[in-house]
Amino acid sequence: MVLGLRSSQLGCVAYPKKVIRVKGKKKEKQDMKKIIIFSMLMALLSLTASAQSAAQARKVLDKTATVVGNKGGASASFTMSNPKMGTTSGTIAIKGHMFQASIPSAIVWYNGKTQWSYMKSTNEVNITTPTEAKRMKMNPYTFITMYKSGYNMSMKTSGRNYVVHLTAQNKKRSVKELYVTVNSSTYIPVQVKMLEGNTWSTINIKNFKAKKLANSMFTFKAKDFPKAEVIDLR
Repeated sequence: MVLGLRSSQLGCVAYPKKVIRVKGKKKEKQDMKKIIIFSMLMALLSLTASAQSAAQARKVLDKTATVVGNKGGASASFTMSNPKMGTTSGTIAIKGHMFQASIPSAIVWYNGKTQWSYMKSTNEVNITTPTEAKRMKMNPYTFITMYKSGYNMSMKTSGRNYVVHLTAQNKKRSVKELYVTVNSSTYIPVQVKMLEGNTWSTINIKNFKAKKLANSMFTFKAKDFPKAEVIDLR
């Protein structure tokens, strides 16, 4: 009787434990479903936020392109620095895809297809068809057309500025990554940071002014440099 009683008692004790175990498994499954649903929701929200950020970034650069791409042209001063070249300052005039840049050691003209670089120290003019990265080194406003294709974008606000981050979809592109800082009130760019290879270059821009510029100023005129040696490197 004592053994039977104990057996009965053990059976009563074991039965509830089995039920509890089943309920525990159901709860675990429910918790897992909740975690999966939550994870899917967070992923969806992340994608939505990313899409919204990209749309906002494009909207900011569209407005910036309108300001910078003034039909008559514009001028500005800039300072560019990177670990390999050091720091140099100059002025630039732009109109559409064209530009003329002047720094202490050189003057560069670009008519949208051909670039002429006059080197003051050697009295030489090099004629080239520049890459995207080389054009950007002399013309920080090159980004106003670059961003329209081949780049993923995101944006954040920093003080009074928008900072647009661009990453190239094709890793072989000469300019792999960009940070474009734009004044949130005027939509005038104040800084451009670009990654070429493994080197970052920073271009600070100021004194932006809309102007009416003649197309002829973006083409090299040999008569203005009669003693210069012209070297065609195309």
